[in-house]
Amino acid sequence: MNFPSYRDRYLPAMTLRQVGALADKAWAPVILATGAIEQHGPHLPVAVDALMGQVWLSLALARLPAGASCYVAPPITIGKSNEHTGFPGTLMISRDTLRSQILAVARQIHAWGFRSLAVINTHGGNVPVLVPTLREIRELFGLRAGLLQSGPVAGLSAQEATFGIHAGEVETSWVMAAAGRLADPSRAVCEFPARIEDPGEVRPVAAPALVAWASRDVSKSGVMGDATAATAEKGERWLEEGAAAYAAAIAEVCRIGRAALPGGNP
Repeated sequence: MNFPSYRDRYLPAMTLRQVGALADKAWAPVILATGAIEQHGPHLPVAVDALMGQVWLSLALARLPAGASCYVAPPITIGKSNEHTGFPGTLMISRDTLRSQILAVARQIHAWGFRSLAVINTHGGNVPVLVPTLREIRELFGLRAGLLQSGPVAGLSAQEATFGIHAGEVETSWVMAAAGRLADPSRAVCEFPARIEDPGEVRPVAAPALVAWASRDVSKSGVMGDATAATAEKGERWLEEGAAAYAAAIAEVCRIGRAALPGGNP
């Protein structure tokens, strides 16, 4: 078995003595990656979201500034993906199961002595579960808990930035850069769930009135975006920008944790 590049921060790779001896549990966060296994059109593997959680961890942790620290929990690779039913390749768990898994991780790391949990989430369908669950974790265990954000991707067209929500230019570029052999650009398509110039106020996303939808309602291919515009060069740039943002976010969580200690400085 090969442990990831951040082995010295990966909790499953440690012995019980090593976990018990960690001196910075009171302020260093445990990072939990939550992803999904679901269809990503005809050109990408179904493990895109699960893969990207590990990509972000590998890239971001290598960029942590001096004085920042964190540890990594085992990832949750199968998420709440019921919006992608009807396409082959989608695995999913219920919202209750996802909530229970996250609570279980929080409960145990609290028992180990950690006081902060931060989530890197790579699947939008998990967010409606994550946000209230993290608030619940704060109330139940007293852990500082939150979502790490990498910020918007720069350089997209207005159409792609608004409606390129799945397997489009950004995700395809990421995979082409991070694991190019898993992508097949020759099968990439362009298909959007709506156009920014469309009349009306009811749309799947980015509208005053949102309609409940499944992928098959708004896409024949499973793609929602312009995958044909993706390149590995764009992916490399966006991965670098995203990793730097995640590293800065982790460093800020560390700063807040230290400030919360008795006698701590902001």
